[in-house]
Amino acid sequence: MGKMPSREEAWELLTEFNKEEFHLKHARIVEAVMKHFAKELGYEDEIEFWGIVGLLHDLDFGMYPEEHCKKSQEIMRERGLDERLIRATASHGYGICVDIKPEHEMEKLLYAVDELTGLIGAVAIMRPSKSTMDLELSSVKKKFKTPKFAAGCSREVIRNGAEMLAWDLDDLIERTILALREVERTTGLV
Repeated sequence: MGKMPSREEAWELLTEFNKEEFHLKHARIVEAVMKHFAKELGYEDEIEFWGIVGLLHDLDFGMYPEEHCKKSQEIMRERGLDERLIRATASHGYGICVDIKPEHEMEKLLYAVDELTGLIGAVAIMRPSKSTMDLELSSVKKKFKTPKFAAGCSREVIRNGAEMLAWDLDDLIERTILALREVERTTGLV
């Protein structure tokens, strides 16, 4: 069993391979959303682990986008990191760049919310408030149905994620909006 990095060590590793503010912000948002869901779903003893998985899920994307979810496994193994962490972070690329299927509830959530937080964030920024605080499910659903809006956020992945979790798509979107509101309240990130 490998080492589980501290939050500080995970951040150092992330910033070693990612320099773009957009990617670092996305990592921090997904980290906070994952911690929110760990708490909400009764995984209190794993909150830090869920957060580190969220923080490091795109570890290789900044420098190795063509080897996404593959190079990260190599990097983490070279540093002796825990296989649970390696598997969990890589599983969000299932069916896209790796064949590691999300199995644990945490992996399924990461798979679903990675894309969904991007979409919800893009909807929020278009609003006069530039905030998730007054964002409604109907606004996100409207943009969800507009393929050209935030085209990089895969609707198929979001739908598949909801299905993996056995959650209704509306429920997944609504719960992720609420998670992002908490993130915005506590960190200021949108």
